[in-house]
Amino acid sequence: MKTALFGAGGKMGRRLTRNLKDSAYEMLYVEVSEPGIRALREAGLEPTPQAEVLAAADAVILAVPDRLIGRIADEIVPALRPGAMVALLDPAAPRAGDLPGREDIAYFVTHPCHPPVFNEENDPEARKDYFGGVRARQNIVCALMQGTEADYARGEALAKTMFAPVMRAHRITVEQMAVLEPALAETVAASCLTLIREAMDEAVGQGVPEEAARDFLLGHLNIPLAILFGEVDSTFSDGAKLIMRYGQGRLFRPGWRELFTPESVLRQVRVIVNGKLPE
Repeated sequence: MKTALFGAGGKMGRRLTRNLKDSAYEMLYVEVSEPGIRALREAGLEPTPQAEVLAAADAVILAVPDRLIGRIADEIVPALRPGAMVALLDPAAPRAGDLPGREDIAYFVTHPCHPPVFNEENDPEARKDYFGGVRARQNIVCALMQGTEADYARGEALAKTMFAPVMRAHRITVEQMAVLEPALAETVAASCLTLIREAMDEAVGQGVPEEAARDFLLGHLNIPLAILFGEVDSTFSDGAKLIMRYGQGRLFRPGWRELFTPESVLRQVRVIVNGKLPE
């Protein structure tokens, strides 16, 4: 399958290029920025002119920032040949309605889960592969926004190659993927983890040595994670349960679950594709 990677010299594009360049896919690379072109050439690759790519590609991967996807898709989708597939790496732009309508092509959306916190990696390099796609095994999510079952099959195969090594590919909808990201993974989880890091800094500000605070916190993150996600047959102590209720009442706003309503998820993806917070 002749596959074009847009943004091939960017941060995400370089990760995908590493797995795709020696794969069974006939790759074409599209890059317009000077740093990106330099990165491609350092990898022994040359960019292909966009017009040449669009006339030949069976699939197009958009490894570009979310805020640019709508504009780029409006430019390239009309030029694709019938039956082509557009693969996107994030649900924000598809969920926000930023893709142009065209019934004779497929839209496929995929995103890596990244290597799990609880894993069985023995290779030290794999344990340091936090993003995945190099040594560490990870799972992925896939959604067919538009197309046939055959389109889904070729999209999933492409995604497994891009994000290899892959353990499981979960088939979900674009709407469900937007619940996972941004709502679950970024709006909630990453925000809470930022608070945890800032809390560690507060402890250091109270005079706790930074190395001691870091060791204590990272070790104590393991236990609640293992308990809450069923990795151990244990529970929190009575004292921990009591003080957790105390903390939750002061840290979390009532009604925070509204972040997961369809209306809120749609607002969140629009923030991402617009590139700014609402006024």
